[in-house]
Amino acid sequence: MASRGRRLSIALALSASALLTVTGPAAAKDPLPADIPDYQAALDAVKSTTVRNAVCRFLSVPVPTGNNGGTPSSQPIPDKADPCEGLPAFTVKDPVALNEVTPGFAAGTARPIATKAVKLTLLVAALNAPVNGRNATVMLAPTQGGGWHLAAVREGDEDAAQASKATVGTLVFTEPQIRGWYRLKLTTVEPLNDAARQGLDGRPSVSLSEYQNLVKARTADRLPGSEFDTKGFSSGSGPEQQAGRSTSTTPLIIGGSGAALALAGGTLLIRRRRATSH
Repeated sequence: MASRGRRLSIALALSASALLTVTGPAAAKDPLPADIPDYQAALDAVKSTTVRNAVCRFLSVPVPTGNNGGTPSSQPIPDKADPCEGLPAFTVKDPVALNEVTPGFAAGTARPIATKAVKLTLLVAALNAPVNGRNATVMLAPTQGGGWHLAAVREGDEDAAQASKATVGTLVFTEPQIRGWYRLKLTTVEPLNDAARQGLDGRPSVSLSEYQNLVKARTADRLPGSEFDTKGFSSGSGPEQQAGRSTSTTPLIIGGSGAALALAGGTLLIRRRRATSH
């Protein structure tokens, strides 16, 4: 009986700790991490034939190079009954949370606390190993009514690699407009890449309140409703974000070199992404 009471006390203490600190993708080591809703559906999605075939189609088409001035061009997908034919075997890792700064936090209207500053927008999962010298990241978006669906496949594995840097009691998030990645521990923000270090003016860490002031100063003219946003240049209008918010069953495939590849009717329609700096 005493042993049972001790286990219950430990469980309650751990639950309280989870409420007091925002845990991030490190919880993905658990088969069903509590910070990701419907995680079993996400696991099923990344292991599905649909995702496997989409990744194979993506890897079967060379990464677009050069600049077409934003003019769409097309590139046929190899016509194979099995899209993965001829490609080395690969698996997709378990998905982790991709968290982003919220518009309210960036605007300064939300309080500088973790639950108001950052939100889960996508799940990302990289391949277990490069395929013919290339890696790719599967991006899952929440499905209306519950669950997750394939939203995009993107060149490289940076998103998943950065998102996986969360540890117990911390949360990793991105500031998409500068491509900065940060770790949040309680109310302290630390940079994880060069863009984030520049975003913190070279400081090794700042308080969440200080970080909010920095974000507000550099994004005030880019928030929803601004001229920057209405012309389609803000982070909320980029191809990655459209992919994350898509409810279509046809995935957008994001390529390298700033290009977006949309899968449509057996053809990859290639459109170069507009710059997000001014």
